[in-house]
Amino acid sequence: MALIPIVYYSHHPALHKVAATVTEFNDELAKLIQDMYETMYEADGCGLAAPQIGIAKRIAVVDVSEDKNKPFCIINPEIIERSGSELMSAGCLSVPGTYTTAPRASHVKVRAQDETGTFFEMEGSGVLAHCLQHEIDHLHGKLNVDYLSPLKKSISLKKMEKFLKRMK
Repeated sequence: MALIPIVYYSHHPALHKVAATVTEFNDELAKLIQDMYETMYEADGCGLAAPQIGIAKRIAVVDVSEDKNKPFCIINPEIIERSGSELMSAGCLSVPGTYTTAPRASHVKVRAQDETGTFFEMEGSGVLAHCLQHEIDHLHGKLNVDYLSPLKKSISLKKMEKFLKRMK
């Protein structure tokens, strides 16, 4: 397994494009998914979408468990049901050093494929629902800061740049 560098808002075109559908389920995909898990855990995230590592494919990995021991991947996911509404504050590995509030459904049902190409459906509420929506947004080229007003977005991006400069 290997760590993959996370790309940041405005620093990579894959973050702003609709990701391509995955059609090949093979050893190369399995390795990518394992590398994404390792990268997500190393960055202390609860989700990571392929565009966040510069790969414009419809793949995301998630683990919202307290002990970080229940990872799963969603490939070519789509939200097929939504209910409820809430504002949730969250960070994003591609906009580090900032937290933003985005409108989210409080419960979602998702249809996706696993790493073998098998279709499955899952439901989630609370943090899981939020994480699923956040990662699926990435696959559509949308980030949390895109929900903000232009002024708040500008402030968040300035915070990110300051954070990145301190990390060097």
